[in-house]
Amino acid sequence: MILVFGGTTEGRKAVEVLEEGGSPYFYSTKTGEQDITLHHGQRIDGALDEEAMRAFCQAQHIRLIVDAAHPFASQLHQTIAQVSEALNIPAIRYERIYPERDPEITWIDDYSQIPRDIHSLLATTGVQSISKLKPLEAEGIRIYYRILQRESSIALALKQRASPEQLCYYEDPQVIPVEAETILLKESGLSGGFPEKVEAAKSRGMRIIALKRPETLVFFTIVNGPYGLRRMVEKLLPEFYPLHSGLTTGTCATAAAVAAALRLLKKEKPEEVPVLLPDGETIFVPVSYSEEYASVFKDAGDDPDVTNGVEIRASVKPSETFEILGGEGVGRFTLPGFDYPPGEAAINKAPREMIRQNLESYGVPLQVTISVPEGAEIARRTFNPRLGIEGGISIIGVSGIVKPFSEEAFIESIRKCMTVAKASGSERVVINSGGKSERFVRALYPTLPQQAFVEYGNYIGETLKIAHELNIKKVTLGVMLGKAVKLAQGHLDTHSRKATMDKNFIYTMLRESGIETDISDITLARELWEKIPKEKTQDFVRVVISHCETFCKPLLPEGTLTTLLIDDEGTIYS
Repeated sequence: MILVFGGTTEGRKAVEVLEEGGSPYFYSTKTGEQDITLHHGQRIDGALDEEAMRAFCQAQHIRLIVDAAHPFASQLHQTIAQVSEALNIPAIRYERIYPERDPEITWIDDYSQIPRDIHSLLATTGVQSISKLKPLEAEGIRIYYRILQRESSIALALKQRASPEQLCYYEDPQVIPVEAETILLKESGLSGGFPEKVEAAKSRGMRIIALKRPETLVFFTIVNGPYGLRRMVEKLLPEFYPLHSGLTTGTCATAAAVAAALRLLKKEKPEEVPVLLPDGETIFVPVSYSEEYASVFKDAGDDPDVTNGVEIRASVKPSETFEILGGEGVGRFTLPGFDYPPGEAAINKAPREMIRQNLESYGVPLQVTISVPEGAEIARRTFNPRLGIEGGISIIGVSGIVKPFSEEAFIESIRKCMTVAKASGSERVVINSGGKSERFVRALYPTLPQQAFVEYGNYIGETLKIAHELNIKKVTLGVMLGKAVKLAQGHLDTHSRKATMDKNFIYTMLRESGIETDISDITLARELWEKIPKEKTQDFVRVVISHCETFCKPLLPEGTLTTLLIDDEGTIYS
């Protein structure tokens, strides 16, 4: 069993990660006031001292602890470390992502270091800090306390002798609710809204004082994002997940490039290197070395991937400009329609950006060459030749991590997410193919909770059936053109192994839109956006959506379906 300490944004993310496993776990919060839905987890509330935590772990056979509590909950972190060490239970610290410390901010280690040359102060450090700041009032400093607007927080503030006139409340972290010359912040990281609070204070010309976060105890294994957490749970408690995640070829290429750069520039050869993923988190990837390159042997987890176990190499050398090249076994684009023109190495945009972001901190322009010795042979067993990618495999990956799912397990995960969306009380559920389309559609529904957005992958039909079964009345379907042209023909499962782009049917839809254009040379549906005259775009969108809804609306007979077609730049059509 796993025991999670949460009550934070990281706690919520940890729940999302663990729910994917379908195995039981415990979720602990101090106050019980966090609104969170658990399907496989059991909630326990109330503070645990060392004795109580030790007894609980022994009674419930806890084999792994995840500390996702607030970074300033120092006593809790210390207690977890003591219990973990005493009972020989591994502990993971789910840490936040922190921006670099701004030199314009006054950084302090504790409240005693607050400068006394201030006249008024807005303290955003939480209700527990009021008693620590009271001595400043005795020195003539006017203090306002920004706290959560809930009965327990207000009662605790008044108990610490804060007057009602001193209290203000959280609504928008970018709004300063009172007039004060100075603001006191905690270094709460990205998820704590620290950059937004700093920006708001700077816009008001306020002096900024920030309390440094406590150092993470060395006892913990540290992760700072959901992918890292899942991979660490898979490593420490393998049976928790029925299927294990893997790395994309893009992540492997990036790790190899980082290792090669470390050896060239710093004369270091670590066994694992840090890789910054597109979501901002960092994971560690095992690497190997030879005289001329560094390499990673791809671990695809339990995903059925022909590139599993393949060696991906990177060599680097100084250059006048940053450059990424494809070597042996990396395919080349031979047709238009991809991120890069024909003749370029088949290294997609996301992996290129990953490599660039991970190497730019070294401050030296590098020429990076990615190669895959077995790539040409492996590529024959992929769709690359059909897509016009010749000579090797593609270096791909958007998130950096591959989550394996059987069809049955994936649909079950959709059902869980839809159930959570329903339970959130949202009046609408927005279903999307993945993170990219979700980011675009979120702007249309800024007030919907996070749980209201659900990924369908390729299973549009199954997702709509689940929505009907759960009596969800309003559904928005966000779909990009590649899946839309398949859906419009009646393919409710848009996976490439079950449905392919049918140009004859696309010609039919173009004629219905009053468009005459040659599409014989396209290889990807997204190329249609360039083929369609701008003045005819809305006509084509209307026809595509009409065909899609012909097959989708009957699956939601008692609900309302809104279909949105999204292009690669994020423009949304309805």
